[in-house]
Amino acid sequence: MIQIGIRLHDVNTTKEKQFQTLEERAKTARAEGFSCVHLALGKVIPGVVFDEAAMTEGLAMRVKRVFGQSGLDVAVLGCYLNLAHPDPAKRKDIQSRYYANIRVAALAGACMVGTETGAPNEAYKYEPACHGAEALDTFIRNLAPVAEEAEKRGVTLAIEPVWNHIVWNPDRALEVIRAIGSRNLRIIFDPVNLLSVENVEDRERVIGEAMDKLCDRIAMVHLKDYARENGKLKSVAAGTGEMDYSDILSFLKARKPYVMATLENTDDTNAVWAREHIEALYARA
Repeated sequence: MIQIGIRLHDVNTTKEKQFQTLEERAKTARAEGFSCVHLALGKVIPGVVFDEAAMTEGLAMRVKRVFGQSGLDVAVLGCYLNLAHPDPAKRKDIQSRYYANIRVAALAGACMVGTETGAPNEAYKYEPACHGAEALDTFIRNLAPVAEEAEKRGVTLAIEPVWNHIVWNPDRALEVIRAIGSRNLRIIFDPVNLLSVENVEDRERVIGEAMDKLCDRIAMVHLKDYARENGKLKSVAAGTGEMDYSDILSFLKARKPYVMATLENTDDTNAVWAREHIEALYARA
């Protein structure tokens, strides 16, 4: 019952195919057996800055037509910008981009707009302050009007907890959910993104707590793997690293019927294999 998808920018990645059209990428994704996609417009339509001006109704209809004809759902329209940016003018511009993505998602029939949760610096890099109270307050304050816009338009807005960002564990995610108070605010569950070199040895507890605490709000899943490299965790395609998916897939099978789960960090050489690997594990879960 799991619906496995792929990031569209991970499709047709070989040099001779990397400038293929949206239609060609969608056709390949469907031919490879995927049922949905994570769509990051800026990564699949080169040469365009997808600011508020570019996010037109015509673009929305184009997206709706391409994926409807391909038999693919747009699981998430990705808008991964820094809502905790320290420059107020840039934060205002970032918020306007979220409003535009929400409008396009509503028109195009995308299942949700997805975002990570930022860092309190211009570089969008981890620093200890990411895990502090001030950064969390800043993120909540700037997320609030975006969530309000999503609710007005009937669009799901999903935040993705990531260890090196502001919302780095399930408790922080619950703080945000309580503070915003909108049923349209949901969670993208990426188990690997909850891990770091600091907690990876306690992987089962970390991921298990997230599934338990965030269960009701999990709207979709990202599936990838990790490998250790130079003292850090490197994201790799599902099934090519150290992850044990048993508990995760059992949870999805029991609690999340037909959930959309998009693969990450695949390429043209391993995407189909990773999909088949996850499907085989899911069948046995």
